[in-house]
Amino acid sequence: MRVLIIDDSRAMRLVLRRALRRRPIPITDVDEAESPMAAWPLLRDGVYDLILSDWNMPDMTGLELLKRVRKSQIETPFGFVTVECSQESLDAARDAGASFMVSKPFTEAGLFRAIAPLLSS
Repeated sequence: MRVLIIDDSRAMRLVLRRALRRRPIPITDVDEAESPMAAWPLLRDGVYDLILSDWNMPDMTGLELLKRVRKSQIETPFGFVTVECSQESLDAARDAGASFMVSKPFTEAGLFRAIAPLLSS
């Protein structure tokens, strides 16, 4: 399983990477990007099984990135790990094709409850 983590916080990318590594799922590679613009070449050129993204980032929001990903017909499961979990944000994320949203701060158990349905598909 290849995972791409997109977050402008290096510390959050590290937390997510560690959380993924501690669970018994077959992760072969975890790539990171500090922004949607840095992630875009990886998304175009790589094949990922899961994308984890923050919502608020400097050059483009995670929601804007998700819309760009879907417009490019990249169907990789895309989830948000973010503080933006208002009903409006949840609705916008679902409408754009997000697989899940996890609210920060999060627990590993909560993250994996969101990811688990995607692992069996």
